[in-house]
Amino acid sequence: MTRLAIAILGTLVLGGCASEVATVAPGQPTMYASMASSGAKLDPVAAASMISLYRQNNGLGPVVVDPALMALAEDQSGVMAKRNKLDHDVKAPLPKRLIASGYPATNAVENVSAGYHTMAEAFSGWRDSPPHRANMLKAGVTKLGIAATYAPNTKYKVFWTLILASTDNG
Repeated sequence: MTRLAIAILGTLVLGGCASEVATVAPGQPTMYASMASSGAKLDPVAAASMISLYRQNNGLGPVVVDPALMALAEDQSGVMAKRNKLDHDVKAPLPKRLIASGYPATNAVENVSAGYHTMAEAFSGWRDSPPHRANMLKAGVTKLGIAATYAPNTKYKVFWTLILASTDNG
């Protein structure tokens, strides 16, 4: 009887967690999940998949999620949100941030944006902007870090950072 009670309690707890985190309709891709709420979680694997498919459709290789680039992207988005400022250099230029973190990039580019509530919106905005599109289609990059930071008391509400890089020497 105790095991049954624990199992039911565990199911209810997990069910409650799932309902709090869900920001997208069941069966809908996570790229449509709104990042404009507390506790919203970006799906970096889905973002890497979307960007990789776009790159492959343009004759380029895929990108994979890199934990160090994820941390750098999260830091950049967080600083932009805290300062309510959309700016690549809000903390420092990308090359300086890469060096300061010890990340051995041989090739790196960054997209920042704000105001888009979903990954699909951010991706479309980047795709439709020539400089941002060029970054997503940068030859030789193989790794990705992406972040969306929600800041409810700011002009844009959601601040995005995408970092694409390579650590290859060739």
